[in-house]
Amino acid sequence: MKKTIFAIAAFIIIAACSKSDDMKLKEIVNNIENAIRPLSKEAATAYWNGTITGESGYFEIYSQNSMKITSIYSDPATFATLKSIKERDNIEDPILKRELEILYNNFLSNQADTSVLNDIINRSALLEQKYASFRALYKEREISDNEIEKILKSSRNNKDLEEAWSAHKKIGPFVADDVIELIKLRNSVAKSLGFDNFHTMSLELSGQNPDDISALFDELDSLTRDSFAALKKEMNTLFSKIYKVEEDKLMPWHFQGRFFQESPQLYPVDLDKYYKGQNLETLTSTFYKGIGLDVDNIMANSDLYEKPKKNQHAYCTDIDSEGDIRVLCNISDNEQWMGTMLHEFGHAVYSQGHDIPENPYFLRNAAHSFTTEAVAMIFGRLSRNPQWMKQMLNISEEETEKIAEDCRRSLRLQQLVFSRWVQVVYRFEKSMYANPDQNLNDLWWSLVQEYQMLTKPQGRDEPDWATKIHIALYPCYYHNYQLGELLASQMHYYIVNNITKSGNYKDECYINNQSVGTWMSKNIFAPGMTYKWNDMIERATGERLTAKYYALQFVE
Repeated sequence: MKKTIFAIAAFIIIAACSKSDDMKLKEIVNNIENAIRPLSKEAATAYWNGTITGESGYFEIYSQNSMKITSIYSDPATFATLKSIKERDNIEDPILKRELEILYNNFLSNQADTSVLNDIINRSALLEQKYASFRALYKEREISDNEIEKILKSSRNNKDLEEAWSAHKKIGPFVADDVIELIKLRNSVAKSLGFDNFHTMSLELSGQNPDDISALFDELDSLTRDSFAALKKEMNTLFSKIYKVEEDKLMPWHFQGRFFQESPQLYPVDLDKYYKGQNLETLTSTFYKGIGLDVDNIMANSDLYEKPKKNQHAYCTDIDSEGDIRVLCNISDNEQWMGTMLHEFGHAVYSQGHDIPENPYFLRNAAHSFTTEAVAMIFGRLSRNPQWMKQMLNISEEETEKIAEDCRRSLRLQQLVFSRWVQVVYRFEKSMYANPDQNLNDLWWSLVQEYQMLTKPQGRDEPDWATKIHIALYPCYYHNYQLGELLASQMHYYIVNNITKSGNYKDECYINNQSVGTWMSKNIFAPGMTYKWNDMIERATGERLTAKYYALQFVE
């Protein structure tokens, strides 16, 4: 394998000699694509098969192909050539220049000890399998995350709530040591490349200034703290009565979720009952087709229901950058999974929109990871939109009016609860990578107490931070969910003002308005990574990313 990779690298270098930088770069890009493309497809397919079956063989194939890709991106000679072309800064073709920027960052992040990079890949694959196969042991039987969530939402028995919450947290000690080893390995790579730590490197190489992101999260904290505190007081008063517990004795398991990242049932409307017995696949397909975005092929290739050893979460994957896009879900007929389906197929239509021949292979991706999150989120919000529910679920006008205000309040609650949760994850990861040897259990609970305003169970000293799979396997990514929410609100206001022109910022739901899909396809999806993320946002909405529309929609 090494001989093959060195041969590829040598060919890239030799082919690049004695030509203009534009011609050199075109050949380098072409040869890297020819080497990467089949490996990437095979890795993505193996990962998909592994997550739907839990079988270790697929994760091994995924690891092997990931290591081959890493070997190509870690070649120092190719990187040196790219670096010299970048420093001369005389590439005239803007598309080619953008490809250079993306490839340069890919190579830079891999200019470390290959054995360390491969170790990270192998350890990540093993951890992926641990998370995928873990099932909580509750009352002497194994149960899924969906079952844990149902207990936490529906039970009024305090002992059962605590037992279910604690059962889920058992994944923490099972994986924590492995996660810490991974964190230190990632840091060693970042430091070898001249960065303070992996967190800083991840943000900078994705085109984000760490200081700007921290300032934004400080601003969001100040914007949301008082509003969230008022809502938290409402929750405490209600849950104290429901669970027959004094307010200062309420524990994390009383807030109807494993992480308090989803909004609890605070208002009279029971959103789940409207989705009971509904076909979420049909609802998803019908909605997207109505705005001019056909997802039938994606739906046919997806895996949407629970089965043993299958990954219990949800994600969308672009297998080949040629239109083979798939969604993994574990559907249950409730509002949360309706929102998740709309969310994941939002990712899917974005991928479908940039996987076009006009885009070079290395530009067939979202402008930034948070821009695809924004598309997923603008649609995911619709599961709580009263007008969307009325039209898609055939709810009567009278019933819609009855639930409308609580739907709006529920969406606002969801946004604020989630925003405070993201504060915890973002600040935890930032501090963890800065000093992984500190007491991470204490760090986690200090942030949970400050930003989510939850009470730490007395005497608890467990690695509860490790129960969140993103911290282990999708590092330094979570803050992008919140940036996505900001952009989702910015796009929503643009659509209402310029496309539907309804003036209905609260309840606009885009149903059967194909102009919405056309605008997104042309301005958000099709450009792929052609433009830097803020340039793409400004071209599409007339403004660079701002928090003001999020504040207008959910805070003020």
